[in-house]
Amino acid sequence: MSRLFSPITVRGLTLPNRAWVSPMCQYSAADGVPDDWHLVHLGQFATGGAGLVMTEATAVTPEGRISPQDTGIWSDEHARAWRRIVDFVHSQDTAIGMQLAHAGRKGSTHRPWEGPGSVPPEAGGWQSVGPSATAFGEYATPRELTTDEVAALPEAFAEAAQRAETAGFDVLELHFAHGYLVHQFLSPLSNSRTDRYGGDFEGRTRLALEIADAVRARTGLPLFARLSATDWTDGGWTVDESVRLAKLLAERGVDLIDTSSGGNTPNPDIPVGPGYQVPFAERIRTEAGLPTGAVGMITNPQQAEDIIAGGEADVVFLARALLRDPHWPLRAANVLGADVRWPDQYARAKSWH
Repeated sequence: MSRLFSPITVRGLTLPNRAWVSPMCQYSAADGVPDDWHLVHLGQFATGGAGLVMTEATAVTPEGRISPQDTGIWSDEHARAWRRIVDFVHSQDTAIGMQLAHAGRKGSTHRPWEGPGSVPPEAGGWQSVGPSATAFGEYATPRELTTDEVAALPEAFAEAAQRAETAGFDVLELHFAHGYLVHQFLSPLSNSRTDRYGGDFEGRTRLALEIADAVRARTGLPLFARLSATDWTDGGWTVDESVRLAKLLAERGVDLIDTSSGGNTPNPDIPVGPGYQVPFAERIRTEAGLPTGAVGMITNPQQAEDIIAGGEADVVFLARALLRDPHWPLRAANVLGADVRWPDQYARAKSWH
């Protein structure tokens, strides 16, 4: 039996396989509202056999967007718009999760194809915020959040989580990675605060733990957290700290760590290669005793199978491989000899010769 195509149960939700869709920003919404693009983008993965479809980073507040074109979940209007996408994914017997996010100092930026840099308020952008008034590279300098503003963020995440559950989502993920707001608090490279949200490990992780507590108190859905296991930069967030944080998140009801890396400093020296982040997932899985997802240059079926079979991670998250081939899971099942459910419309294509 293929391990990649064996089911896995997370907090009572059974997923049919372990090939999952990683969150992928699309920069294609208006006022945070998902539209036909998002229906087609996410829907294709549901028809392609993925065990779980994740949305892009979805902002819990307007200023939490990466770009003015990011999706949001800060109002009931957003929840209603997401509902039809959820319903379509469910119609394909596939589960769907929402990644809850706040961009922090990396907010109000241009879409990638429009060039680098920040979007000024007069062009539809906004004043970005962060733990400290320290800019990311050439981006605009953020305004440092007050202690009271930081203390209010967990409720914003909790309200967004409740809206997502009302919209029918099956899973929630807290985006604590890639140099966005919570990661900015975790790393001493971006957090120079002297209040209770800065300083030592306890202070820098306080916001992440308060968000996890608030969301878990509001919903019983399976809850993931995406971490950047390391900043890949001297003096930054480390793998040791990721293991410590994962243990604390597990105590607060987080069910799985989606393990990535980097994003908090411009152009770090990263030894990129196939599966280069998998060892981080394996270490957190082993030392924190928490299921993990592996992500990053996982491109072929046997590679994914070996990661799961070897106990390096419990699931794999796929991004670029799925953009190239939205039916990657169905093709992988054929390669690995797994028996999976095909959409009736695709039954004639079961042979991939």
